This record gives sequence, structure tokens and C-alpha cells, in this order.
Amino acid sequence: MLRVEIEKCIGCGECESACTFGAIVVEDGKAVVDADTCTMCGTCVDACPEDALELDRESGAGPGIDLDEWRGVWVTAEYRFGSTAPVTFELLGKGRQLADDLGVALTAVLMGSGVSEHASELIHRGADRVLLVDHPELENFRDEIFARILARLAREEKPEVILAGATAMGRSYIPQVATMLETGLTADCTELAVRMEDRALLQTRPAFGGNLLATIVCPAHRPQMSTVRPHVLKALEADTSRQGEIVRVPLSDDDLKARVKVLESVMEESDGPGLADAEIVIAAGRGMESEKNMEMVHELASLLDAGVGASRAVTDAEWLPHRAQIGQTGVTISPKLYLGCGISGAIQHVVGIQGSDMIVAINKDPDAPIFDLATYGIVGDVKEILPLLIKRIRQERGA
Repeated sequence: MLRVEIEKCIGCGECESACTFGAIVVEDGKAVVDADTCTMCGTCVDACPEDALELDRESGAGPGIDLDEWRGVWVTAEYRFGSTAPVTFELLGKGRQLADDLGVALTAVLMGSGVSEHASELIHRGADRVLLVDHPELENFRDEIFARILARLAREEKPEVILAGATAMGRSYIPQVATMLETGLTADCTELAVRMEDRALLQTRPAFGGNLLATIVCPAHRPQMSTVRPHVLKALEADTSRQGEIVRVPLSDDDLKARVKVLESVMEESDGPGLADAEIVIAAGRGMESEKNMEMVHELASLLDAGVGASRAVTDAEWLPHRAQIGQTGVTISPKLYLGCGISGAIQHVVGIQGSDMIVAINKDPDAPIFDLATYGIVGDVKEILPLLIKRIRQERGA
């Protein structure tokens, strides 16, 4: 909770101005906190010129704790729109490896409405047990509820590692959980490992604009928390013979309190497969030179039933929407075939495609970095090569 030291408070109102949630007001010359509204973000603490505010998150996870009390690896399962997100299975694959290295159990935390039938699937994919939180109020995702529940469970059971997907859902509520538990969080990781001498989680992610990879550790706090990019880890094959424990978690009214009500959820329609799920991706770069030339990319994608992606230069030019951007600040993909059209291969883009089974690159610069990663490379003008490729595919199909 947020505490006000009355003797120090001078009623200046800096905390009230800094609080974006309206959780603090100055009454009779002193700051007053609405505990139900406060998210314990700490903004007001930084703003107070008199150091009259103090956060007490009641986590028990800060410096000086007994690290040996925290054991186990947790994976947060993501369930949206009637199915389990593929990143969940990727996290379970890595979580299984980490749990085996540490000699502990792997737990999946599954939250939602009507999700009970999916619990056993998580065990088949590597979990030893599932914490099942199934309630009608969880049908629509609301970050404050999911964060509150996960933080409560973590305080009670003390896992040493919590992994989540770096998806829109994970990026929304996992940072709140880290704040509530007063621990660190490494976002957008691409690799995870364990340093066995001190059981530290080695969390690797791109840094400095993707120009290097940084490995981050959280030595004095628990749990160690990471969000991991989809399509950078490998999922285990389902083993229906695996047995595990499914634990149903009861919820209280306090768990379900929320200041947000979801009125409607709208699914965006797409002409082709989404980038994240497409088996073939055609990606356009600066070498396409103009928006008109993008017609060739769309035609080829239509012939191959492929998703259409782009480098940042293309989305910045508004030839494609920003959701089509592939790379460090965009989507990470792992298709069977990636075809880069006029893409040079900057590290920021390469981070998003390195999970592809086959990479084919077309670029007129023979020294383009993309050729160092490509399975096959074609040196030439993409505006001349794409029409030939489209023509050949049509001939092969008798069109």
C-alpha cells in the first residue's frame, strides 16, 4: 500500500498532479490516498519533494529475502478467442528445460472463462501441474484483474521464475505484476538459460536498437520475470501420456474488482493469413521504391496464400500499415518460407525473421547483409525479378 508520512507532508499537491489514476487528493493540507484506486506505480513517490510518500507492496520479494524459499518455474498460459496462443507452447518447451536444469516443477497458470478443458493440453506440452483460474468474469481480458490474481498466487507459492509471452496481452499486465512483487522484468527476450552456481536466470534480449544482445540477471529479487518474443523458442511435441496435477484456484470478490468494463471486442478482418501464423511470408523493403510497386508483392502473396510483411522503411512510408512491420519493434515470425524483396537485412529486421525455416532474399546489392542469413539469394533488381517469378508460378499452375 501507499503510505503518507503526515509529519513530512506539506500539502503541495505535487503527488496529486503526478497521479494519472486520480488516487491521491490533498484534503486539509495533507495528501489522502484512495487505496482501491492506487496501482502502486510509484510515480507520486518520485514526485514528492518532501519524501513524504512510501510504497509498501507487501511482496517479501525485495533485497535481503531468503532466495532458497523461492522455487519452481511458472509459465503464464495465454488463452484468447477460444484457443491457446502458440507462444504458450513455446514457453512450456523452454520452461521444461529450465525446470529440469533447476530440479524443480514446471507450473502453467491458465486464466480465463471456460478454459478448464484446455488444462490437460498444457500438461501434454510439458507442465507438471496447472493452476486453473476459470471464472465467467475472466471472459474478457482486463489487465488489472489478471495482474492482481497472478501476483497473489506468486506471493503465496513463491516461484523463482515467471515466464510470459511478449504479446499485447503479456505486455499489458506482466509489468504490473513485476511492480506488485517489487522485482525485475526483462522484456522481449530471445533466449533464456540458467547459471547453475546461483540459479540466476540469464535473460538475453536485443539492446541499443538491436545492434547487440544483452544478457540480464536479477540476482537479489524473486521471482525472476521475463516476457519472451513469440516464434523464437521451439515448442515440444504433445505427449498425451504425460500425467500432471490440475489445481483449481478459487477467487474472491477482491480478486475480481476492476475499474474497466469491456463493452465490445472487435476482431479485425484480414485478406490473407496473419503474419504470426502464415507458413509463407513475402516481405517488402526499401528496394520496392514506390507504393505502386507494392502491387507485385500483393499479387505474389495472393498466388502463394502468403502473409505480407515489411521492413520499417516501408511502414514508415505508409505503403503498408505498421502492424505489418517485422523486426525488433514489430512482429517476430517463423514461417516455412520467408521471401525478402528489396530488404537489405538490418539487424533490427533480422531479429524478427531468424526463426524462419527457409530464407530467400532478392537484392541488387551483392554485399547486402541479408545474404549472410539467406538460404538462397538472388542478386538483381526486385522490380524485374518479381514479375518473372509471378509469371513462372502462373505457368506452373496453368493459369
